[in-house]
Amino acid sequence: MIFSKIRPVKIVMIGAGGTGGHIAPHLYRLLYALERPVQFVICDGDIVEEKNLVRQNFTKADLGLNKARVVAERYSNVFGLETSYVPDFIENAEKLEELIAPRSWRTGRFVTDPKTYVQTPETISDLVILIGAVDNNRSRQLCHEVFLRTKELVYIDSGNGEYTGQVVCGIRRGGKTIYKPVGALYPDMAQPDDLFPSEVSCADASLSAPQTIAANLMAATAVVTIIYNILVVGSSTVQQATFSTKTVNIRAYQKQKKRRKAA
Repeated sequence: MIFSKIRPVKIVMIGAGGTGGHIAPHLYRLLYALERPVQFVICDGDIVEEKNLVRQNFTKADLGLNKARVVAERYSNVFGLETSYVPDFIENAEKLEELIAPRSWRTGRFVTDPKTYVQTPETISDLVILIGAVDNNRSRQLCHEVFLRTKELVYIDSGNGEYTGQVVCGIRRGGKTIYKPVGALYPDMAQPDDLFPSEVSCADASLSAPQTIAANLMAATAVVTIIYNILVVGSSTVQQATFSTKTVNIRAYQKQKKRRKAA
């Protein structure tokens, strides 16, 4: 899949904890090097707790503060990039669609209507990338539903357990799904009893599936590498990457080209 190297970029990341907090610093550096308008929006309704300091990208000075705010302010100040943060869990489609709506930019050129010969300013829209760095399937279901309603979107989802995980890159273009999103590759995630973070009790939240900093870092590396290929190289063929921290291995699965049938 080929991508423009000059289009403005808008990235919305849902989740600033285990994986999202490690994606952020490297993504900020990548965006800083781009010679085009960029916007990075970070969303998370959670606050930094003592237990987070073991594997998440926070310090004791961050305790009690909103995760999205900490990450956004820390790195936007360092790199001087336009950054927004939403200190809430994103749990409805309307809000998510509002966040990923592309901005319109004038190119400085004009286009001529072939019928009326009237000239109007040429505009281009953002290349929008949605990153799902969440630890619950209900949020993934929401991202999946919104993805299928968009005309154009890159949706990168990251998920991991204690030692293994996967990163899936779904792509919509021209109102069609070119690369399948995580919900299509892993349909078992669509369970009717899944809950949003705000619906989970404190007791249940404390019993979340175990993760390790190594798995979070490996997931973050895969996410940032896919985005690097999209924005800097201008192409990406990876639909999914699976990894294991025990074997120190990341395996990429590329989009297979359809073979033409022999006449």
